[in-house]
Amino acid sequence: MIDGIRDFFTQMIAPAASQAGAGPQHALHVATAALLLEMMRMDSSVTDAETATVAQALQTRFGLCAQEVDTLMALATEEAKQATDYFQFTSLINKHFSREQKIEVVENLWQVAFADGHLDAHEQHFMRKIADLLYVSQADYVGAKQRARDKG
Repeated sequence: MIDGIRDFFTQMIAPAASQAGAGPQHALHVATAALLLEMMRMDSSVTDAETATVAQALQTRFGLCAQEVDTLMALATEEAKQATDYFQFTSLINKHFSREQKIEVVENLWQVAFADGHLDAHEQHFMRKIADLLYVSQADYVGAKQRARDKG
């Protein structure tokens, strides 16, 4: 199954990324999706609202169609299961994303956290950890949280 997902990703998404001169887009897509999916799983249940929020964030951020988002989410789920920590994802994001893009990732994470209408302590802890790993300042962290809350 994973080989099929990787093949689809290579055939459908990678060519579009290389045409745009996007560099290591595949890895960045997976890293971002993995963090969003981890946020979705931080509390005791995964809701349809959280899943839709993750899908929308990926679609908006990377300009993917629904089928590509589904494939990306499946691949990112497998990558997150195999990961021993979040550093492999955050280090890639740090290397290739601007400060503003990292703040957008934090805002997307907050949107996922707020999607089910309840902010869990585990979600708050995860947010702080990821924001620290992405070197997002306290002011930007709070601003991203407020914008995400206002959108919800």
